Amino acid sequence: MAYYARTIELLYNNDDGLFTHHDGIEVTQVNNDYRDRMQTVLDFIEKNIDQQLNLGMLAGISHFSKFHFSRVFLAILNKSPMTYLTERRLYHSVNYLKTTNKTILEISTLCGFSSISNFNASFKRLYQTTPSKMRKEMQEHSNNQLLSGNNPEDIPPSIKYDVGINTNKNNFLRRVWEMNIELKELPDYEVAFVRHTGSYLETHQAWATLGIWAEKNNLFPPTQYFIGISLDDPNVTDENICRYDACVTLPANFSPKADTGIAFKTLPGGLYALYKFYDTIDKFAIAYQSIYGQWLPNSDYEPDDRHALEFCMNNPATDLAGKAKVDLYIPIKKLSEVHTT
Repeated sequence: MAYYARTIELLYNNDDGLFTHHDGIEVTQVNNDYRDRMQTVLDFIEKNIDQQLNLGMLAGISHFSKFHFSRVFLAILNKSPMTYLTERRLYHSVNYLKTTNKTILEISTLCGFSSISNFNASFKRLYQTTPSKMRKEMQEHSNNQLLSGNNPEDIPPSIKYDVGINTNKNNFLRRVWEMNIELKELPDYEVAFVRHTGSYLETHQAWATLGIWAEKNNLFPPTQYFIGISLDDPNVTDENICRYDACVTLPANFSPKADTGIAFKTLPGGLYALYKFYDTIDKFAIAYQSIYGQWLPNSDYEPDDRHALEFCMNNPATDLAGKAKVDLYIPIKKLSEVHTT
């Protein structure tokens, strides 16, 4: 159980708190506001491990919106909030198995699982064994080492502090983001859009439908913009129900008319952090993660409750290098405007 003890030591026994370095591991460096807010969430989880916690509740404690909280958490801790919560519940269950005679049902309840079947399934998925088998093996081995293949020390720790393992690389990335991030004020945009529900890798049909309508109405760049909006975080929302809007901006004198599959709305303006992305589309998720995990936590800003806007500046299919050119706008606001400690 030394691996687990080490993770607890990382979290609680170091004066620097969560985001520190230990045994040669240096984690993501963040400003005090982000650090304190993440620490508050982790402390809350530890104190309420037996309760039914959800993403909205944790986001509220962090003072981030639910959508942006999950992105910030993932970028900094390298796992989603709910994955982290489940792993902490399972860590506590192993401790109960080792140190008490409580029944599996009692342990399941004490660790906040909604049912014993859910507990057993989660436990086996992480440890490749059942709670009862693990308890039996721990009892049979006085040194608390489990049989080959079922050793918790061979399993990734509950708290994974490897986001910043390469300090030189992180410093380089941070300098790159600082050089390339621009602060921009955007106006409100009236847009027509087609909604796609499902995998974000399959939005082409929405764009095809919108493209036909836009051509019919003579809406083309550079006078109008094509904008993609990812409305859900696939790390916390099932891929099959993720929502995506393919949008085109409308001129001031445009009169919207009903058309099959086409809807209309206003995209709110305000302050945004702009990153000009130009690479293969499979790298686009890294751009999001780097902004949320590197630039934002080291800035004087935090995500606002608007959606990020993906301005499509080229057609990758006709680009000589096969790359996508996207102006990625992340909605932000000053930390001092919304959060005080």
